[in-house]
Amino acid sequence: MTFPQVLLVLIVAIPLALTISNRLRADIAALLIALSLGIAQWIGLPMLGPANTPDAARNAITGFGQSVVITLLSLFVITRALDKTRVTRWIANRLLRFGGQSERRLIVLFTSTAAFLSLFMNNVAAGALLLPSAMDAARRSKLNPSKLLIPVAYGTLLGGAATYFTTANIIMSGLLLTSKPPQTALGILDFTPVGGIMALVGIAYMAAFALRLLPDRPPQIPDLARPTGSDLEAAYQLDERLWEARVPPASALIGQTLAQANIGHDLGIAVIALWHGRQAMLSLNPDYTIVANDILLIAGREERVMQLTTRGLQIGRENTESGSISARGVSMIEVLPAPHSQVLDKTLKALEFRKLYGLTAVALWRDGRSYRTDVADFKLRLGDSFLMVGTRDNKLRLLKSDPDFIVLEPDTSDQPIERKQLALAVGITLGAIALSVIGVPTFLAMLGGAILIVLSGLLTMDEMYRAVEWQAIFLVAGMYSISLAMTQTGLAALVGHVITSLVSSPIGLAAACYWMTALLTQVMGGQVTALVTGPIAISAALTMDAGSQLPQAIALVTAIACSASFLTPIAHPVNVLMMGPGNYKFADFPRIGMGLTLVCFVTVMLVLPIFWRL
Repeated sequence: MTFPQVLLVLIVAIPLALTISNRLRADIAALLIALSLGIAQWIGLPMLGPANTPDAARNAITGFGQSVVITLLSLFVITRALDKTRVTRWIANRLLRFGGQSERRLIVLFTSTAAFLSLFMNNVAAGALLLPSAMDAARRSKLNPSKLLIPVAYGTLLGGAATYFTTANIIMSGLLLTSKPPQTALGILDFTPVGGIMALVGIAYMAAFALRLLPDRPPQIPDLARPTGSDLEAAYQLDERLWEARVPPASALIGQTLAQANIGHDLGIAVIALWHGRQAMLSLNPDYTIVANDILLIAGREERVMQLTTRGLQIGRENTESGSISARGVSMIEVLPAPHSQVLDKTLKALEFRKLYGLTAVALWRDGRSYRTDVADFKLRLGDSFLMVGTRDNKLRLLKSDPDFIVLEPDTSDQPIERKQLALAVGITLGAIALSVIGVPTFLAMLGGAILIVLSGLLTMDEMYRAVEWQAIFLVAGMYSISLAMTQTGLAALVGHVITSLVSSPIGLAAACYWMTALLTQVMGGQVTALVTGPIAISAALTMDAGSQLPQAIALVTAIACSASFLTPIAHPVNVLMMGPGNYKFADFPRIGMGLTLVCFVTVMLVLPIFWRL
């Protein structure tokens, strides 16, 4: 080995060792490697370009301009839009209905759902979206979450192997373009045949063996899932005090504004929402003028509500007993007075809480019971919690910034879906994918989709910036310099030559690259491993047969092996995400993951020659 090759190994190995031992963040390690390679090039060493070319030091930061980074940025934005419009939650909740109480069926259901979602979105995002649903399913079916959360994690990894939109797959496609000589990149559908069959076999493995191999361990914390608005309604026993008041043509309230009607002040009850024909008004304007046949949704004690009949209203409960009002679009929020708050011993009415924050208190939880009448007249005490209804607008943001209150927002998965926004988000996503399929560069198609999402109002600019997982962006951009250095110093070609000297056939090379990558992935993570083993695998393929599709086939196998993160919890962030809620131990992952890794390997080796003619 030459001195630049030895130096490259040291520059990469030391930060990665610190990362594996949890002494250094992965993104900081990536930037440190890029900085070290840039300095080495600047002082004259041939790390990122020819020797004695200090200007080539700029190659240390070229990762930030690579198409893979733009693609990832855009995918994070698209994923956030799908989450915000509840597309993915709608899919998950619909599929959950088929699970019933069957443990095996739920395992297969969540594995398959996670794999499906990962076809279109980031693996971690898909896992995070299904985590609350899995926790809720475990609670309702009286299962321990440990039986469902590893299936969610492994499902996202299996689905990720079958799509272009996985970080490692995008990276490997980009490395083909920067190899020497440059090769044709992998297309958006190239991963689907091999990865798709592997995913189906992996799901079948989970169906057959997961029930026996998964731990049955109660969680350390009984329930980590946020309650939905419907759960809060049940907890505060709100359904017992919900009424509908219809305004007939002869009512004395016709022509009055809600403020003039003064229903809450006079009777101590809360008007939650109003239906005007088919239009639902979930954020009530005090200046709204009441007209005939309006329907008011009211929370309060029966004898108070019945006093509205003297104003000509018709009281009933037909629709209020037919389901959750949260599921009909009414937003629920819990508000607690903070310790040492300046509002203690004051009432919400005296604080003009509704005027300031646009929220109406409909119930109070105090000393183990719920109060649902005259809620605004109770003096606030430490330990109280109020159930509020209103909208999540700028006034809610103002309330969150108020040090006197603590705001707890529920899981919004039971809220009704706004079909126009859903259709728009799905349409933009499918349009970006379709453009990629017909030949538009993937980074351009995805960037266009992300821009359309912002221009259409699905996300604000602030939401767009918050949607990006910047740690992943800096990790990929920083580590990209490794692949450049491995090619420039000849280290990739050297290791590739060693591999080709040990194997004599393309399928043998594919097997060697698979295991080299899969084993490194267990300690380094798929994103980093792709940048380390990718140049080696491609160089080995070029050495063996530069004039065929072998480089693309080997790149594909290497990318798929990055998704075989089944043996350790640190192999992929989605595994780490499930550790706490599932109360898993390190040994739980290899116990079920070893067989899955072997099954995936055998499947890939069997189907690869069929689709790539090795």
